[in-house]
Amino acid sequence: MHRAYRQVVSNQGSAGVDGMPVSGLLNHLNIYRNAIATAACNGCYLPKPILGVPIPKSNVKTRLLGIPTVTDRLLQQAVSQVISPKFEPDFTEHSYGFRPNRNAHQAVHQAQKNIHEGYDHIVDIDLKNFFDEVDHSILLQLLYRKVKCRLTLRLIRKWLRAPMLVKGKLVKRIKGVPQGSPLSPLLSNIMLHELDRELEKQGHRYVRYADDFSVYTKSKTTARKVGNSVYLFLKNKLKLSINREKSGIRKPVQFKLLGYKFVPTYKKGDSGTYQLVVNEKGWETLKRELKVVTKKTTPSTFDERINKLKEIHRGWINYFRMASMQSKLKELDSWLRNRLRYCIWTDWKKLERKRKNLIRLGISQGQAYAWSRTRMGGWAVAQSPILVTTITLKRLVQRGYESMLDYYEQVSLQFNEPLYTRPVRTVV
Repeated sequence: MHRAYRQVVSNQGSAGVDGMPVSGLLNHLNIYRNAIATAACNGCYLPKPILGVPIPKSNVKTRLLGIPTVTDRLLQQAVSQVISPKFEPDFTEHSYGFRPNRNAHQAVHQAQKNIHEGYDHIVDIDLKNFFDEVDHSILLQLLYRKVKCRLTLRLIRKWLRAPMLVKGKLVKRIKGVPQGSPLSPLLSNIMLHELDRELEKQGHRYVRYADDFSVYTKSKTTARKVGNSVYLFLKNKLKLSINREKSGIRKPVQFKLLGYKFVPTYKKGDSGTYQLVVNEKGWETLKRELKVVTKKTTPSTFDERINKLKEIHRGWINYFRMASMQSKLKELDSWLRNRLRYCIWTDWKKLERKRKNLIRLGISQGQAYAWSRTRMGGWAVAQSPILVTTITLKRLVQRGYESMLDYYEQVSLQFNEPLYTRPVRTVV
């Protein structure tokens, strides 16, 4: 329970239906700890409803995120810690999602390796609303293979059947695992481990990260057979359906995995090899987040903007560090510096302040007066020579700015990722 408490606090997260934040959990446990533990051990514990929060997906649709109360998250984390070691040794080598010492980079690397070895007909399977469609009876049967404690199984069943509060109304739940609970990653792996076992039994190459999985074959005929058998297995054994619009047989150039795309290289002697690049949605997400931070109307100081930008691009680059993206990062860096200049120009506000600041930056008095009173828009001024030659890269770096391209190259060298042909560096 102490270890579970530390994990819940480190994960942070929003409050559930009772409104208790993570910061209030310690005080709550000091008062009710014995009562909670006694109720759980006696089988009398009753979970509170789950708070349903719609979050936008990459398309127009939304996904319903289920947020249990912090007390339920604590107990779920404790149960997960105890039962996970019973299942983990049996999980297969090519299951990478939500497991110790495994990550998305390993999954993408294995997919790239499969393609390079000639398995370039890919059965790309997308499960339709997987977390909302998990059959409780099948899942509990799979749990019972390793977990014989009836109290624990009863507690898990109560969490699975807990109603969800959506827009002020309680919605009954008879299937599905709520995304957002500490148990859901483990439960999803237990469910889909049955598919892993089936694919291993048939001798197929595959990669699975949670509910995102793909099978690699050498011919289109084999790919079709595999696709049909996987469809029937999911339908008949696990009662899961496939999203036909997003599933299909792909060649590497059409295939996307965990935000990465595969692009053929045309270097001499490298025929049949593919390098990794970031897909369009990844770039759109990064640019959208950078745009919010550098919006001129965002009430932030320059230092706050810089710190937030570092937090965003470091996390993004650390995830996509295996991709080749020097030229795009160079363009994005230039665009971002102009956005920062635009923010600085807007923060100066008054005409006299603009004039004085331009003089301090080395502009003659006549030019400073003329530019401070220009009728050009702020974005045009930010890209003009008057700011590019005064609010230079050197000055921005002195204030804490960090180039995304420089950080990417540092990370690539640190993790020994291959750096493809670098563009000539010209800095604006």
